[in-house]
Amino acid sequence: MAKKSRNTARNDIDFFDPRYLWELVGTLLLVLIGCSAIVVSGFAAPAQALQIGAAFGLAVTAINYSVALSSGAHINPAVTIAMLAAGRMRVGDAVMYIIAQLIGGIAGAALLWLMLMGKVSPTATIANLGQNGYGPGFLGGYTLAAAIGVEFVATFILTLVILTVAAFRSAAAVGGLIVGFTLIALHLAFINVTGLSVNPARSLGPALLVGGNALNQVWVFLLVPSVAGAVAGFMFRQRAFR
Repeated sequence: MAKKSRNTARNDIDFFDPRYLWELVGTLLLVLIGCSAIVVSGFAAPAQALQIGAAFGLAVTAINYSVALSSGAHINPAVTIAMLAAGRMRVGDAVMYIIAQLIGGIAGAALLWLMLMGKVSPTATIANLGQNGYGPGFLGGYTLAAAIGVEFVATFILTLVILTVAAFRSAAAVGGLIVGFTLIALHLAFINVTGLSVNPARSLGPALLVGGNALNQVWVFLLVPSVAGAVAGFMFRQRAFR
């Protein structure tokens, strides 16, 4: 009987688990830093694409080394879904992680908006909070099919790298760097297609505040990375890449 009680306790969700708070804070910082680089610099020239990729990648690296021991530093619902599909975390924890990450993404975008409102001249707007998108008028003007393909492939690569790094203790010391540089490389390759999301929380916050086309298209950046993470987790669990 006591054994059953312990199992039940392990399956309960502790809403005050500090891991959830760390995921919220980590995702907030990622969105604030990464999207700030977009809003301040723009991304038309290759150098600017490198700046944005570096901002997201190095932010992930810094947050990983700061938060990994507390929560694993997923800071991305697609990563959490990949971990769940790989059998590396419980459903209840995964749900709470995702909720915390989405809230963190919204809070990070809101803080960026507040920062922009402090700009004296010229008057700031929220037309650009670093939102993701596709089609005419957005960066390279790529189609929906191209956007889906890029977000799936890029997220699959990112989550597979994270799963592999997490599986080997020998990689723990350099894991944050590996993930960060992977994210930089993905930005350099794909930023002109969608702005590169690979992270539903990174896309949701800006889209909610900007509205319009960004909000109409955000389903792509919520759904496709989540599916890609699930596929990567399932394949990793089956040891397809051994």
